[in-house]
Amino acid sequence: MKAARLASPGTLVLDELPSPRPREGEVVVELAACGVCGTDLEKLRGRYQTQGRIGHEPVGTVAALGEGVGGLAIGDRVFVHHHVPCLSCEVCRRGDLTFCPSYATTNLDPGGFAEQFRVPSENVARGAILRLDPSVGWEVGTLLEPAACALTALRRVGFREGDSVFILGLGPVGLLYARLARAWGAAWVGGAELSERRRRAARDGGADLVVDPTDPATVEAQVSSATAGRGVDLAVVATGAPPAVRLAPRLVRRGGTVNLFGLSERGSRLEADLQELYLSGIRIIPSYATTEADIAEVHQRLTGGRLDLSGLVTHRFPLDRIEEAFRTASTPETALKVVVTGPSFG
Repeated sequence: MKAARLASPGTLVLDELPSPRPREGEVVVELAACGVCGTDLEKLRGRYQTQGRIGHEPVGTVAALGEGVGGLAIGDRVFVHHHVPCLSCEVCRRGDLTFCPSYATTNLDPGGFAEQFRVPSENVARGAILRLDPSVGWEVGTLLEPAACALTALRRVGFREGDSVFILGLGPVGLLYARLARAWGAAWVGGAELSERRRRAARDGGADLVVDPTDPATVEAQVSSATAGRGVDLAVVATGAPPAVRLAPRLVRRGGTVNLFGLSERGSRLEADLQELYLSGIRIIPSYATTEADIAEVHQRLTGGRLDLSGLVTHRFPLDRIEEAFRTASTPETALKVVVTGPSFG
């Protein structure tokens, strides 16, 4: 079978590997599609400090079941989550599941960009395989994980219905965050993005205010005007660009929240007037990844018609053109969401 991996920073390789066989408690899935995530792009550039395995938004069909696996059948259409928490450490007991020390050590083998991949027994046992409703197509299925990351973030920062939200960075995950915030009851949603293509997509998705962030003072003035000088309840940094991190605290109300959601380059530093943060009561809260429960809730809202994730996938490439897929995903004026397809797609 074909499987993509990172050979070195800047180099993708397509290997020929034996098809995986499930051991006890494991499941093998045949790939239908897997989204190209911003973290995949950062790993290719050599800027991400966790392990270099790529492909974590996969959907496909169950190809083989290990001994003792129940609740699934060969041919089931599924989404598979790549990481799971241990559920027993102190971090997990306090509810910070995605910060579990072993969370990132669980993973798909050899990764989501493979014609078939093996789901470890701990992932299977902890609910990482979700059967897709027939109404959820392959492309929308690849959006479950990044959309659920936004839901996990909204929970973590204490989002409440009726809040106002401004998102700095309207790439694929920023656009998903905007739709999640609206679906979960945000009264007002705005955003800033350098790419005109992505600004247009945000407007099409129902954003109330979309601006070009080239001049931060203009962004600040427009947000102030839209909120009657109050500022937003939540400013989301959905990009790793340091200027966005510096701008975010200037957009929120007194006592408001900044959510660090996008991946910053290793070595990035937070520059802020600490006294100003102290006196204005602004909270800065990072959020990382998602949970099985939040993935399931996003899926439930999709099937219930309370969430629309259509129109975000703009490009599809078969696995043997994965280098082209990554290049396209790196061009904001061309692409929104890019997916890589496998044997089960169609």
